[in-house]
Amino acid sequence: MSAQPTVAIVGRPNVGKSTLFNRLVGKKLALVDDTPGVTRDRRTGDARLGDLSFQIIDTAGLEEADPDSLAGRMRAQTETAIRDADAILFVIDARTGLTPLDKHFSEVIRRMGREVILIANKAEGRSGYPGVLESYELGLGEPIALSAEHGEGMADLYDALRDALEDKLGFAAPVNDEAITNVDVDEDGNLVVPEVERPLRVTIVGRPNAGKSTLINRMVGEDRLLTGPEAGITRDSISVDWEWRGREVKLFDTAGLRKKARVQEKLEKLSVADALRAIKFAEVVVVLLDATIPFEKQDLHIVDLIVREGRALVIGLNKWDLVEDRVAKLKELREECERLLPQVRGVQLVTLSGINGQGIDRLMQAAMTAYDLWNTRISTGRLNRWLTGLLEHHPPPAVAGRRLKIRYMTQAKTRPPMFVLFGSRPEAMPESYLRYMVNGLRETFEMPGTPIRIQMRAGGENPFDKKS
Repeated sequence: MSAQPTVAIVGRPNVGKSTLFNRLVGKKLALVDDTPGVTRDRRTGDARLGDLSFQIIDTAGLEEADPDSLAGRMRAQTETAIRDADAILFVIDARTGLTPLDKHFSEVIRRMGREVILIANKAEGRSGYPGVLESYELGLGEPIALSAEHGEGMADLYDALRDALEDKLGFAAPVNDEAITNVDVDEDGNLVVPEVERPLRVTIVGRPNAGKSTLINRMVGEDRLLTGPEAGITRDSISVDWEWRGREVKLFDTAGLRKKARVQEKLEKLSVADALRAIKFAEVVVVLLDATIPFEKQDLHIVDLIVREGRALVIGLNKWDLVEDRVAKLKELREECERLLPQVRGVQLVTLSGINGQGIDRLMQAAMTAYDLWNTRISTGRLNRWLTGLLEHHPPPAVAGRRLKIRYMTQAKTRPPMFVLFGSRPEAMPESYLRYMVNGLRETFEMPGTPIRIQMRAGGENPFDKKS
């Protein structure tokens, strides 16, 4: 079977391209709203339609605009997707009917020499029928009457894709036991599944205009994401596949996160929700600060959110090329970071310039280190030896005239490291003493900047004493 082909969805704004993209990938990945021009960057996903599998690209709406304008740069992104695609799904709005833009861009696409499948979307009910008939005027063959929102017409789209890409389409593997052949089994006859190293998920977040998209473009070596002087260009959380020193990485660009009180419009709320979702499913989060105005209140809120989500954290100081006295500035920022962000004491600060490409290797090395610390596991024996010394030096306080007792501790999980204390009256343990223990763990076991969780539970004698 040949490699999977690529199919791009194109058309003017607000014809339902992102809705069709979500239908084909089977998830609500792309933002969808009635506002024209929601999609700006091109988004790639793994599509399945029946037994067909292929790469699908959602694109910005095609518009006539000056090349240097935002709309013109969006169009350039769409044209890049068309050139990279094996086939084009050209979408029109059947309810609106043909427009001059539809006719103009159908000619542009025809000249690009790609297989084109004409789709008359929003064709459910009688109101879309005249638009389906009108679309024959484009000369792109028989249109497919479709409703991406309701899933109507997908069988016709399946037939058209199969005919257009007969030699290139991938077929989804059936899921059954008979399909599993030539596999390894252990001595007990159990299936041995080889471990596959998944790409490291790195999400870039920050305030608007911090340079997130510019940085990712420089990392991957191409203008993959839309950039410009305008604040808030990015709306969707876009994933980009990359490889750094032989390690596969999936980079996520996100919309700029403004103060909650300033987020009023529905579309921006959707963008923020998409960014928060990218943080939640990340492994390492890089908070990108503008080095000329760092550690604004919103930056601190973003870091606090990441700590509460328990993600590995790196702070990038972007636009470092604009800083004059760099040695003094870096010393000042490190002191400020320790003062303002005590919950991630020792977090790595990396100076970089997204526009010049400086510091990218340092940033990725810091991300790898943060990921390793995030996966730290400490043996119960080491923990309890440390705990004994800690309790002798600084025992828990007395509450209501009764001394709190901690008998033993163990690590419950990693990603992030979580520890459980067993002792008396867990509900009375002061938060200040737990923070003291967190700082002690961070310093003794060398876990700078990693979110650390501690829970206390009621428990009896140390069960590990008998095993030591």
